[in-house]
Amino acid sequence: MKSLKLIGLAFGASIALSSAAFAQDVTVAVAGPMTGGESAFGRQMKNGAEMAVTDINAAGGVNGKKLALSIEDDACDPKQARSIAEKIAGAKIPFVAGHYCSSSSIPASEAYADGNVLQITPASTNPLFTERKLWNVARVCGRDDQQGLIAAQYIAKNFKGKNIAILNDKTTYGKGLADETKKALNKAGITEKMYESYNKGDKDFNAIVSRLKRDNIDLVYVGGYHQESGLILRQMRDQGLKTVLMAGDALADKEYASITGPAGEGTLFTFGPDPRNKPTAKKIVEAFKAKGIDPEGYTLYTYAAMQVWSQAAKKAGTTDAKKVMAAMKAGKWDTVIGPIEYDAKGDIKQIDYVVYKWDSKGGYAEIAGGGT
Repeated sequence: MKSLKLIGLAFGASIALSSAAFAQDVTVAVAGPMTGGESAFGRQMKNGAEMAVTDINAAGGVNGKKLALSIEDDACDPKQARSIAEKIAGAKIPFVAGHYCSSSSIPASEAYADGNVLQITPASTNPLFTERKLWNVARVCGRDDQQGLIAAQYIAKNFKGKNIAILNDKTTYGKGLADETKKALNKAGITEKMYESYNKGDKDFNAIVSRLKRDNIDLVYVGGYHQESGLILRQMRDQGLKTVLMAGDALADKEYASITGPAGEGTLFTFGPDPRNKPTAKKIVEAFKAKGIDPEGYTLYTYAAMQVWSQAAKKAGTTDAKKVMAAMKAGKWDTVIGPIEYDAKGDIKQIDYVVYKWDSKGGYAEIAGGGT
């Protein structure tokens, strides 16, 4: 009987110890579209965050504590994103890498600010995200007023005198990017022949395609996501149009090629210089590939967001969000996508967008540097 009591006490002690160890973990979060139409990018973010947490823990964690990762799904829905943000804040999680869609990041950021959560988005490019003077927001990507300018410069140089159309999906990201591109084009002396909206989730674009055909459009710029862009491209080709489709960074996933097939050849889009090709990413890319993962799109950007936060938390000696943000804005951080420094708003100082072209084999390559 005594031995049973001792065993029970020992077992209870082991549970208490393991619980204490678990309680000392610091939980961080990644939030994005794990389901829904943009789930390809949620997968990228999840892959990047998981690998980063594994590597940070292998290197000793943060301030003597290991990281635990909470993965949250917003399905690119603003209301769901706000709900997730309130949940993360309520759980006293000090940091979130998220969200993907600007329409999710912006409303979520307010709940994070109220709940003392530092937010670094790997992918949300709408300028408004960092223009509202919130203390807790930052990004590791560029902005649509920078991305739209590069697209406009490319169009102005390579499609001078041609008929241009601009489409947008009415979302914070899509309309914002289309409007920034239009603004830069107009400033360059080019007036679009057609400006039209559609709804995110639409499948039938034949009416829009008929207008493109009627107006002899040479290039259509799409402010929107990869699924609708792919369907627009296919339906243009079905109607015999050779119109070039150009869009933004939301085309940086191989799922676009699976939608278009070989017809996607020649599609243009803007994105940062491919981080997979950077010397700073070599070892991490090899580690991803060893797991059968292609770290495309925003995978490495999410990894970088985790790196920035963990390095700043170490520098600050705490995970308190306001102190970590102060350290972030005062320092320079070595990341998988290169060195990162912040301005007072939370935007990165190192901005560089380039133009890519999809090929017939489902891949893409850089064809022009910024503004060329």
